[in-house]
Amino acid sequence: MIELQDVSKEYSNGVKALSGVSVRIKQGEFVYVVGPSGAGKSTFIKLMYREERPTNGHIFVGGFNIERLRERQIPIMRRHIGVVFQDYKLLNKLSVQENVAFALEVTEASRRTIGRRVKEILELVGLADKAHVLPQQLSGGEQQRVGIARALVNKPNVIIADEPTGNLDPENSWSILKLFERVNDRGTTVVMATHNRELVNATKKRVIAIEHGEIVRDEERGDYGYED
Repeated sequence: MIELQDVSKEYSNGVKALSGVSVRIKQGEFVYVVGPSGAGKSTFIKLMYREERPTNGHIFVGGFNIERLRERQIPIMRRHIGVVFQDYKLLNKLSVQENVAFALEVTEASRRTIGRRVKEILELVGLADKAHVLPQQLSGGEQQRVGIARALVNKPNVIIADEPTGNLDPENSWSILKLFERVNDRGTTVVMATHNRELVNATKKRVIAIEHGEIVRDEERGDYGYED
């Protein structure tokens, strides 16, 4: 479960990214976060995995009180939250298999556990045959699948995705969305910030719209609601 209680975020330069935001997302939901550029979507997303800290308010994600976490507790929290980025953030000198394994190695899992889990997750994302390939030898869609595999390998309760299809063509965007839906069908909560109007309108998930740092719309089976 994710809950934000009267959350505000003001940066040191005076920019108010969020103002009095309150929302609850139940375990197992699939939620799109939409809104114009600069509306506060990225800040909203980053607060959930403690990339940013709120100026005011309270944030709870998967049983963790986010703003009260000590620095040494953040890695523990992030084992329960998988994060997927628009620009993949892969380690280019490591193979696909090694990129995914890295997320498990920091948890001090055994080599046997790492090998088994990496194999399972690469099969899930359709990259079992690319295990020993370097990221730069993959297409954009394949690189994003590696990013998703890395986010999933610790079996998180929550997946947070910030514009995961932003650099992809329509065909790959749909492929990535289908993968998120498969993960969601297994009970994982998915929160996805996106500008992809077609995906949102076609799939009819919950939609939270943010404008000027405030939630202006929260609809079950919602539409994107903005023109290109």
